[in-house]
Amino acid sequence: MSPIRQDFLRIWAMEKKEKRIIGITGGVGAGKSTVMELLKEDYGAEIILADLVAHELMEPGSDCYNRLKELFAGEPIWLEDGHFDRPALAGVIFSNDKKRELLNEVVHPAVKEYVLNAVKEAKKEGLFMLVLEAALLIEEGYGEICDELWYIYASEEVRRKRLKSSRGYSDEKIDSIFASQLKEAEYRRHCKEVIDNDGDIE
Repeated sequence: MSPIRQDFLRIWAMEKKEKRIIGITGGVGAGKSTVMELLKEDYGAEIILADLVAHELMEPGSDCYNRLKELFAGEPIWLEDGHFDRPALAGVIFSNDKKRELLNEVVHPAVKEYVLNAVKEAKKEGLFMLVLEAALLIEEGYGEICDELWYIYASEEVRRKRLKSSRGYSDEKIDSIFASQLKEAEYRRHCKEVIDNDGDIE
């Protein structure tokens, strides 16, 4: 058994009857998706990715979409079919704090309402483990919903290499994203567990 799986067993030494809602957080490129995949494969966790929920809620015709259409009128972030050009949108909001706040004020309350309903359903169905990943997990107060928060750690150097390799991000784009996220001390202060994901999967 790999060390990371042994870590999970240590953290997860409990009877299966104890339901848990786990919030997963960490900086971009830390490998949160890898940890969630292990929880899904090895422990049967149900996964909610707040980013995917946000994408669905921002589809044309939705309330979020209509409000953002007004707020971001004139910005070069629209495809011909009316959908958001997501890379262009990311470029705008990670380079402009005010525009990022405007988007968050519209999208995040809607995502949180969706998550709250999903948690209620999971508890009603007796689900053993629900794992939530959200970019603003701490800032948006998801700690009140989750039983505990886990911080997925990787150094900035490792994260930078991953983002360049897997996503083709430039140093300038990485710097702007890093600057918009919490510092390591804040993650550690709020989270019960820290998973060191600085190396490979094993």
